[in-house]
Amino acid sequence: MREHPLFQIAIVQLVLASVSLCSAAPHVEVRPLAIGKPLPEFDLPGVDGRRYTPRNFAAARLLVVVFTCNHCPTAQAYEAKIIQLFDDYRDRGVTLVAVSPNDPRAVRLDELGFTDMGDSLKEMRLRAAQRGFQFPYLYDGDSQKFSHAMGVLATPHVFIFDSHRKLRYQGRIDNSERGPVNSSDTRNALDALLAGRSVPVATTRVFGCSTKWSYKRKSARDALEKWNAEPVAIEPSTAREIRAIASNPTDKFHLINVWSTTCAPCVAEMPELVTINRMYRQRPFELITLCTDTPEQQQTALRILRQKHVSCRNLIYSGTDLDTLAEALDPHWQGPVPYTVLIAPGGKIVFRQPDQIEPLNLKRIIVEHLGRTYASRQ
Repeated sequence: MREHPLFQIAIVQLVLASVSLCSAAPHVEVRPLAIGKPLPEFDLPGVDGRRYTPRNFAAARLLVVVFTCNHCPTAQAYEAKIIQLFDDYRDRGVTLVAVSPNDPRAVRLDELGFTDMGDSLKEMRLRAAQRGFQFPYLYDGDSQKFSHAMGVLATPHVFIFDSHRKLRYQGRIDNSERGPVNSSDTRNALDALLAGRSVPVATTRVFGCSTKWSYKRKSARDALEKWNAEPVAIEPSTAREIRAIASNPTDKFHLINVWSTTCAPCVAEMPELVTINRMYRQRPFELITLCTDTPEQQQTALRILRQKHVSCRNLIYSGTDLDTLAEALDPHWQGPVPYTVLIAPGGKIVFRQPDQIEPLNLKRIIVEHLGRTYASRQ
C-alpha cells in the first residue's frame, strides 16, 4: 500500500528532528582507554604544518601522549614539567607528543580568565613558539575522534604506550600542581618500563580543566547571548572623581580606555575590549571606559556603548578642560584617543597604550599581572 504524501513528509520531519536532537545531545560518558589496549589510530595536524599518524613515532621505545591545551590554568602550570619530561627522556628512547583535545568554539570566554590565548590551531602555534616546544603539538579540536577514543577526561592527561603500542599507564603527571610533589606518577611509570618492570601504579586520577567537547558549544553561545543582554549605562564624572579612580584604592587592576564618539578606531576596538572584560572580570580586574566628549554627547556615547554591549563602568567627562582630565588620569597622556592604561592596585600604571590596542599583547600583559595558574592567582 502506498503511503500518503503527508505521511511521508511527517516521517521525514521526524527523522530530521531525531538527527537534530542527537547532534545537540551531550556525549555519552567518557572512559579512559583501558590498560593493555592498543593505541588508537589518528591523523592530526601539528603546529609545524605537518600531519602526524602513529607511524611518525614507530621508532620510539615508549610513546607518551600528553593531552593539554592553551587556556587551562592547570595545563599552563604543567607546561614546564612537560618540557622537562621531554628533555629528560628524549635520549632514552622515549617520544613525547602533546595533543589538544578541545573544540575552541566550546570554550566560554569566562573560562579564559587565566590565559591570553584560546585553543585554536592558530593560537596553539603561538603558544608553542612562545614556550619553545621541541615536541609535536597536535590539534584534535575539529573531529575529536582520537580524544574520544583515548577517553580524555581533563587537561593535562597522560597516556604511556610501550614498544608494541599497548597502554601501560594513564593518569596525571604528578600529584601536585601547587605544592611539593611526593608522587611523580608519569616519571615512575617511565622509569619502570625502561627498566623492564611493571608500572607500579598504572592508573591515577587526573586533575585539571574538563575536556571541551563540541556539545559544549551551546553553553558558549548561551553565555554570549546572556552577556549581550546585560544593561549598559554611562555616568558623568569629574576630574576629581577620575583622579580618585586612577589612584585605585581597590584590590583590582583597572583597565581604563579613553575614547570619543567621533573616533573611528575607538569604536572599532570596543569589541576586543568587551571580550577582554568578559575573560577577566571574574578575577581582580575591572574595565572602565571614559568618553572625552561633552556631556551633550552622552546619549550618543550611550547608544554606541549599547550597540557594542559594553556592560562595564562607563564614564563621560563632565568638565571642559582636557588638560585637567589628562593630569587627573595620567600626565603622560598627550591627548589623542584612543588611549588605554592598566592601573595596578595602589595607582601604579603598569601599561600604557596610545592609539588602538593590540589584543593579544594586552591580554598577555593582563594575565601576567593576574597570574596564569591557580597557585599564582590574585
